[in-house]
Amino acid sequence: MLEQIFKPGDGTAFGSDSLTHPHSAFFEDDGETGYFYAMGLTRSVDMIVDAVHIYNVSNISNGERDSSVSIVWSADGTKCALLINGQAHAAFDFVAKRGCCRTSFTNLPNTPSCCWDSSDHHWSDKMIAWLK
Repeated sequence: MLEQIFKPGDGTAFGSDSLTHPHSAFFEDDGETGYFYAMGLTRSVDMIVDAVHIYNVSNISNGERDSSVSIVWSADGTKCALLINGQAHAAFDFVAKRGCCRTSFTNLPNTPSCCWDSSDHHWSDKMIAWLK
């Protein structure tokens, strides 16, 4: 598992590809907010199929400390989770076409070009049951 050390708000990007499927995920801290994105690598346009909110930098109480970020994939390469300091903050299931995050925030309207359910990102421990 690869990991990157960062400070929330410093601006960072960290990505990882599935080893078995044309899926990818990446974490981005743009200096104000942290987001986690699911990408379909076979799509010629609109490769981002879902996005979930991770944090607002202004709400982090210990943001001056170094943090670690990693993206872990299930053995079959169809699910991934975003870990910050070892804790799962978001997950994507590329088969079920669903994402969730601990903030349960940033619900996007479903679009006809994408069959992911982006209208509900409520956290579910079932989404990370494979991590155990």
